[in-house]
Amino acid sequence: MSSPPQETETHDVELSREERWVVHDVLVTRADDALEDRDAPPAWMLESLETIESGDETFTAYQTSKLHDVLAAYTNAAETPRRDVPIAHAVVDRLADLDD
Repeated sequence: MSSPPQETETHDVELSREERWVVHDVLVTRADDALEDRDAPPAWMLESLETIESGDETFTAYQTSKLHDVLAAYTNAAETPRRDVPIAHAVVDRLADLDD
């Protein structure tokens, strides 16, 4: 007898309008960079964009982990607009709390 497939762990991540905009912009920029390099953007990225664009707040654990990494790198990048840093950092902190 086989065991049932495990359900994917999900997290609800509430994002303000401003946070949603910054996260969306970061993901679109990364997706565009991949396309310019003739690579397909990763599925998690496209699915996360769909979630944000639809107004949903439910992400898989994998998506939240990847979002954390991408946004953490964004907050430390020299070219990141200063106004975006505290916004992205707040999301990074919230995503880090999901692992606790």
